[in-house]
Amino acid sequence: MIRRCYNSQFDYAKCYRALMLNSKIQCGTFQVWNLTSLPPTFFLSLRHPRKIIDPEQMFIALSCREQRASIRFKTTLMNTLMDVLRHRPGWVEVKDEGEWDFYWCDVSWLRENFDHTYMDEHVRISHFRNHYELTRKNYMVKNLKRFRKQLEREAGKLEAAKCDFFPKTFEMPCEYHLFVEEFRKNPGITWIMKPDTRSSDDQKDDIPVENYVAQRYIENPYLIGGRKFDLRVYVLVMSYIPLRAWLYRDGFARFSNTRFTLNSIDDQYVHLTNVAVQKTSPDYHPKKGCKWMLQRFRQYLASKHGPEVVETLFRDIDNIFVKSLQSVQKVIISDKHCFELYGYDILIDQDLKPWLLEVNASPSLTASSQEDYELKTCLLEDTLHVVDMEGRLTGREKRVGGFDLMWNDGPVSREEGVPDLSGMGNFVTNTHLGM
Repeated sequence: MIRRCYNSQFDYAKCYRALMLNSKIQCGTFQVWNLTSLPPTFFLSLRHPRKIIDPEQMFIALSCREQRASIRFKTTLMNTLMDVLRHRPGWVEVKDEGEWDFYWCDVSWLRENFDHTYMDEHVRISHFRNHYELTRKNYMVKNLKRFRKQLEREAGKLEAAKCDFFPKTFEMPCEYHLFVEEFRKNPGITWIMKPDTRSSDDQKDDIPVENYVAQRYIENPYLIGGRKFDLRVYVLVMSYIPLRAWLYRDGFARFSNTRFTLNSIDDQYVHLTNVAVQKTSPDYHPKKGCKWMLQRFRQYLASKHGPEVVETLFRDIDNIFVKSLQSVQKVIISDKHCFELYGYDILIDQDLKPWLLEVNASPSLTASSQEDYELKTCLLEDTLHVVDMEGRLTGREKRVGGFDLMWNDGPVSREEGVPDLSGMGNFVTNTHLGM
């Protein structure tokens, strides 16, 4: 790696890109880059900071340990992820027990092997060690309740109210008596039982479940064409300390195939929106699917309610991402080797209030249609751009592909040059969900 000395007449990022595009010659334990097209400037070696190298010498020799000829990747997921990894220039698949630089693993491997695996500085892996603090329903609710109390104590009730985006929830069986008390106080309310560890993307019915959560059912969902839906939105976290989170612009609304009614509470095709359930419906159309892209959904809402109302709704959704991540910031083990692509499931009610249903650590990357394939392929390509195994980013980017930097140890402004301080009258967060 090389670092540019200060020169106001030349941009380092441009120089770096030019360096990467110039001819590369493998020479023993070194790689040699031709610098004939670069303007005169000076570079400092990071390994030898006192040494100044003049490009007039025509080349710089760099250690192969610092600039790898290829990225060795490993994954067991045979879906769009494998397609993206195999087609990424300079990336090479590793089989079985071979050494890897990048591993998109499943959470079971993480649980069994993370603590016993040595990782070099450059290595990256696709989950944080205790991701379940946010992705298990009982832990998520516990952390949100704790964080809400903390906000009320430190910032007041108004700030704490910003955490009121999850339905009332009880963990079973340990909170059974609290649930019974609540049930008796409100006998006409509908409750839904969910396994605390299984996500909407995980349909492995052979896994025994011992613990559940009892969650108040949202009985007044916003309907389109008489059908219930929820939103799948993607958030990429690169670090928890400091918190650095990116929001993806694209996502989708998932619809049920059957018109909504509370009279058939046991009909999964009415109440469950995940594709794994809906595609087994007799009325499911595989070509049409049951999804809308977020852009289409946002345009529909704007035509019905006006752009200002929609802007408020999406600002409330942004708040869900930030507050939920902040609720686990101090309990997640922030390892520099880890990143996480979360799949958020958001429900909107008739009052246009968004509710957080769950957060998925392993959102489905299997495509249900050509449009879905294109979305997830772009999502994964942009995820790899942000993870930046190749070392191409400067660290100052606010947008990479379809990702916008939403939080960087504080809110990020959409406008250039505006301090990242919330509370300002003209402050607009750097999010473009559904735009």
